[in-house]
Amino acid sequence: MSVCKSREPQEQPPDIPCGEGRGGSGALIAELSSLKKFDEIKKANQAAAKKLIEDQLSSSSEDDDEDAEAKQGKILDKTFTIYTSQTDGDASELERTRQYMNEAFQSGAMTCLICIASVKRNQAVWSCCGCFCIFHLVCIQKWAKDSLFLVSSPLTDDDFGKKDYPWPCPKCRFEYKRSETPSRYYCYCGKVENPAVDPWLVPHSCGQICEREFKPSCGHKCLLLCHPGPCPPCPKMVTTTCHCKKAKAVPRRCSAKEWSCRLPCGRTLLCGQHVCENPCHAGDCQPCPRVSKQQCICGRQTAERLCASPQWQCDQVCGKCLPCGNHTCEQVCHAGPCGDCPRSGKRSCPCGKTKFTLPCTEDVPTCGDSCDKVLECGIHKCSQRCHRGPCEICRQEVEKQCRCGKHTKRMPCHKPYLCETKCTKIRDCQKHQCRRKCCSGNCPPCDQVCGRTLGCRNHKCPSGCHRGSCNPCPETVDVKCNCGRTVIKVPCGRERTIKPPKCKQLCSRPPTCHHPTQEKHYCHFGRCPPCRQPCQKTLTCGHLCPVPCHDEALVKQTGSHQSAGPWEQPSEPAFIQTALPCPPCEVPIPVECLGQHEVSPLPCHSANPYSCKRFCGRLLDCQNHTCMKECHRVTKSNSSADGKKAGPECSQCEEECTKPRPAGCPHRCVLPCHPGDCPSCLQMLKIKCHCKLSVLYIECLKLTCADVKEKELLISCRNQCPKELPCGHRCKEICHSGSCPLNCSQKVKLRCLCKRLKKEVQCSKIQEGQVSLECDALCKEMKRKAYEIKEAETKAALEEEKRRQQAELEAFENRLKGRRKNKRRKDEVEVEQSSWQKYKNFIMLPVFGVAVVMVAWLMVYND
Repeated sequence: MSVCKSREPQEQPPDIPCGEGRGGSGALIAELSSLKKFDEIKKANQAAAKKLIEDQLSSSSEDDDEDAEAKQGKILDKTFTIYTSQTDGDASELERTRQYMNEAFQSGAMTCLICIASVKRNQAVWSCCGCFCIFHLVCIQKWAKDSLFLVSSPLTDDDFGKKDYPWPCPKCRFEYKRSETPSRYYCYCGKVENPAVDPWLVPHSCGQICEREFKPSCGHKCLLLCHPGPCPPCPKMVTTTCHCKKAKAVPRRCSAKEWSCRLPCGRTLLCGQHVCENPCHAGDCQPCPRVSKQQCICGRQTAERLCASPQWQCDQVCGKCLPCGNHTCEQVCHAGPCGDCPRSGKRSCPCGKTKFTLPCTEDVPTCGDSCDKVLECGIHKCSQRCHRGPCEICRQEVEKQCRCGKHTKRMPCHKPYLCETKCTKIRDCQKHQCRRKCCSGNCPPCDQVCGRTLGCRNHKCPSGCHRGSCNPCPETVDVKCNCGRTVIKVPCGRERTIKPPKCKQLCSRPPTCHHPTQEKHYCHFGRCPPCRQPCQKTLTCGHLCPVPCHDEALVKQTGSHQSAGPWEQPSEPAFIQTALPCPPCEVPIPVECLGQHEVSPLPCHSANPYSCKRFCGRLLDCQNHTCMKECHRVTKSNSSADGKKAGPECSQCEEECTKPRPAGCPHRCVLPCHPGDCPSCLQMLKIKCHCKLSVLYIECLKLTCADVKEKELLISCRNQCPKELPCGHRCKEICHSGSCPLNCSQKVKLRCLCKRLKKEVQCSKIQEGQVSLECDALCKEMKRKAYEIKEAETKAALEEEKRRQQAELEAFENRLKGRRKNKRRKDEVEVEQSSWQKYKNFIMLPVFGVAVVMVAWLMVYND
């Protein structure tokens, strides 16, 4: 893999003379800063290239491990192919065998427990048929030889060379005969001697089908290729019935051919009365659990007992009369005949020297001779006369020797004699003295614990004190990965040199940075790789830091070392691991200006309110005008939820109140410009009532706030309306607005056309034409007469008018003729008056009087 490296500059910067002035020095500084940046970029590229090479090497080693695992998987699949073909791909029964095979592949997993060394592919081995543990062939041969020598040692057994003693497996203690001591190297299945090393086979395998018989034996053989560990269960299919033989035979795996149909067993129990009610089971049926009444052996008593134990004895003596007729049977509850009387026939005296033939009713007498029975000491005899009962203890004094034979003492024969001398012989362990008091020389085996440190250097030998080398440590140690989920078992003592297994689990260590979880990577030892997750710390502004985690950043340490002189080579810069602060937040934040007129995106770290130079425009406290100051900061009060309301920094309104007054109020607000509604108007209004006759003084508030009905009552003067109805009567309503009602309720006199007949009716009915009064015959006659009188009067008036006109005409003519031209005086013309002119006053005065009286009467009648 090619790695790009930074190239060094080919051209050196030219020297700049000092006399170039201020411009030359600026160019020099710029050139030096660019060279410094170039060097920093160069070092950064070199570090990145070095890290890339290391990552490539580590990834290649992981690829090799993955290839080895793939190869191992192929070998295992090849080994299990024939077995899984019989089980339709089911490999659940192969887990134990798979574990042994995985240990055979893992480096250092197979260890000889005798020499505590790894078992390699090209070494001759031997496998125990009990625990399937693998040992070096040379080690197990030496082990068997040493074990046989220790067991058959004359110090532990007097029959040396006469018995075929076994030797045990170092791990499971399974015993093998002397003839079974391995002498040659075979594969696991035992078919091939000295199997060749094949990288495509399981180590120490011949690659052929195993064909070992299954345990327990079923008649079939193992179908796997030659393999370590136990053979899996038999996968063959057989047709078999259940335990009770009632169910129909079904095909099942040979390894699980024993099955239960779960039906009641039904077999007759040992009691012979009941049947087994347990579900179908293997083996013999359990004892009958039922209880029944059963007689004892002698038949005297009956008790409830388990059917499983029908025979029992009572505690009564038999008591039957014996054949002698004098004695009774003294046996306790027995079966069969009682037998002969024990006192019948020949009987001996207590010492046994003399025999007597006596009836069973008589006791045998003593013979009078000495007893001569051997006492408990086994040396002396009883010196008493023939007697009944046991003999006394031996009381003779003898010279006794202690058990070790070093001391003698005269003492009663029945007492043992043990001296206080301790045995100084070495026991069979060849290490410790016997130290037993008065030992006979046959010292017991050493009862102390060996306690020597085993080859594992972790434990001590728990066996009794012995000769030769100790047995290998039987303990196994779990070698775990860092998280402890992947485990391999190795013999105790190998855990220091064995390489920990590679774990495919994710690392479960708590993160060393502030993140709750770290990046996913496999379980490992040592420090975790640097965290590359986004920091996500909450900044002071409330946003999350987006840069990669910098809790354990490598920072170049400066000023830690000063060179001793120019000859000292510059050392590599030292880096320390430290937590860097989060950089300023660059998240664009929409920021409003001070007056909240516009929003502009600003970096979060510099997102502060600003002035947009516009008018403030906030609504002042008067709620009618706005602030005219330039955009400024406004302090918001907690009680105000409106963001557009003016604050204490805004200008104060000095205008008059210009709010519209309520409808009908002609006055102005007495307050300056203010928020909300204007206060109620308390001034008095001068207004005429509805009838326009009275002047009323009313509060403006009452008038403007009143509804139509209330206004009607307020403007009313409470007097009778002076308006006349169309009928001519006065309105009866109290002072009101609008036109008067037309339904006049005044009572009026209705007369006929001649005015003679009259009738009182409601005025409104007359207006509506609902009532009328017709003249009768008398009225018509009077009307005719009045007509005639009127015609006469009219005729007389016409005549009188003609005469008057004639007189005026004559007078005019006389003036025209010039009579009395110089004399201006009124001509008095005496005109003769007519009858109407003479008597009209006498006629009209009574008529007018009668008419007035009638009108007055009608008005009174209507009221």
